[in-house]
Formats: sequence, structure tokens, C-alpha cells
Amino acid sequence: MKSHKRKGSKWLKVTGIILLLLFITVGVYAYTVYSSLKNAVVTMHQPIEREVSVKRETPVVFKEKDPFSVLMLGVDEREGDKGRSDTIIVLTVNPNNNSVKMLSIPRDTRTEIIGKGTEDKINHAYAFGGVPMAMDTVEHFLDIPIDYFMQINMEGFKDIVDAVGGVKVQNDLDFSQDHFHFAKGEITLNGEQALSFSRMRYEDPRGDFGRQSRQRQIIKAVIDKGVSLSSLTNFSDFFTAIGKNIKTNLTFEQMTDIQKNYRDAGKNIQQMEINETGTMINKIYYGVVAAEEKQRIQTELKKQLELQ
Repeated sequence: MKSHKRKGSKWLKVTGIILLLLFITVGVYAYTVYSSLKNAVVTMHQPIEREVSVKRETPVVFKEKDPFSVLMLGVDEREGDKGRSDTIIVLTVNPNNNSVKMLSIPRDTRTEIIGKGTEDKINHAYAFGGVPMAMDTVEHFLDIPIDYFMQINMEGFKDIVDAVGGVKVQNDLDFSQDHFHFAKGEITLNGEQALSFSRMRYEDPRGDFGRQSRQRQIIKAVIDKGVSLSSLTNFSDFFTAIGKNIKTNLTFEQMTDIQKNYRDAGKNIQQMEINETGTMINKIYYGVVAAEEKQRIQTELKKQLELQ
């Protein structure tokens, strides 16, 4: 009996040691992921003078689950030139109805450029005054607070796509671009292909609207894979890529609070579009938004942000 007890005790010890090593390994892995993410966010963080929207009386409090908005700017940066924000997307996040509304604003949309005193294409705001002027202009155009920004270097966006192992999208238009052919139906894209797929504009009868739809698909696919556990097998490359190619005024602590309190909202992304009329003014093409259409968009976004 003593021999049997000793054997049982021995195996119990071995099992305990294995479990302890397993917990330590998982803990080290989790800490490494956490540490890599924190380092990436520190690299990404870019504070701006305009910390609180003029359309808000008090700042957003994530721990209280306040609805908030983010302006996403896809910028093609060139050497010696800050570039233009050819992709403009506004996300309004509401944890109370568990949804995110994703609105694409066509880059040729004619509006007042706040701080410049002129009417011009909305994507010129970034070229004139960087992120602050872009935020002010979009805020004025939509008549809602723009709380945070996220600037994405589109040239480096391909590294982010590759870091999550590529993305799947549903393509509704057969076309070729940059030596790539994109067939209709579900297709898998690597980084180079995703960048080309999202940039095509002139072969699409929908013009900029078609391009926006493809961009939203790519961004949503990256978000879906980025928050899944499967992508963590390549977390180092992923965090390095986002750290190099994304800038935001969100802090690590704020991102942590968003992850805790708004997680379910990210599972329900509803896409919105603006209807415009292409118009030539002084031999320049603009997208003109009718007053009724602007009111429709503003009302929907205000409701999402619980401002009315």
C-alpha cells in the first residue's frame, strides 16, 4: 500500500509541475502579447491640441459607456508631402445598442473647410491643416462631435493585412488593377492585393462609392481578424505593423477601457453612405450633398451618439 501511495504521490507531483509550467508559459505568453500591444500603442499615440470636441460639454468617459466617434483618415504619404486624406470614414460607437455605424465620406465632397474660410473638397482639409483641421471640418459637416482620430498610412496598410495572414472579401465587380485580376465572389487578398483592390476607382461605374465600399470591406476584415485569437500567433508582426502605420490620440488606457466596455458593439458594424450629385464648379469636379440628405445623415449619427 505504501508503494502504491508513493507512486500516486509521485504522479500527482509530476502533474502539478506540468500544470505549473503550463500556467507560467501561458502567463509569459499573455504578458508578451500585452507588452507588445502596449509598446505599439505608445508608438501610435499622437496627442493633438484639440483634445475635446467643441460640440461636447464634457469629455467622453469610457468606463461609463458613453457613445463616442472616431475619424479614420487613410492617407497616402509621399516624401516631402504630408499627402491627402483620400479615405475618410467616421465611426460612431454605441455600447447601449451594441452597434457601430461606419460612414464613408467621398473625398470630393464639397464643404466649408473650417479654419480656411473657403469651400473646397473635404479631403483638402488634411492637406491644409493636418488632423486638427480635418477633424474640425468633418465635425462641422456632420454637426456631431468628432472625439478621436485614427490616421492610417495606406502605403503601409499592406503590412497590416499581411500581418493578419491576409483577408477575405466579397467582390461584386470583376476587374483588373496594378497587374492583379479580381474575380467576382469571395476572394482572399494579401497586403499588396488588398491595397490595389481598395484603390481602384475609374473602372467602377459607381466611382468613389465603389472604392469606399471596397475600403470598408478591407478595414472591417482586418478588424475582425485583428481581434480574433487566431491572429495572435503572429502578434509581433501585427503590432509592429500597426505601430509603424497608424497614429491616434487614443491612449493605451483608453483602448483598454474600450476593449472592456465596447467589445460587443464591434461585432455589429452597420455601413452608411452619403448620396451626392457630381457637379462641375469653375471646371473642378465636386460631390454636392443636398440639404435633405445632409440632414438625414446628421440625424442618424446624432441618434447613434445619443445626442437627441
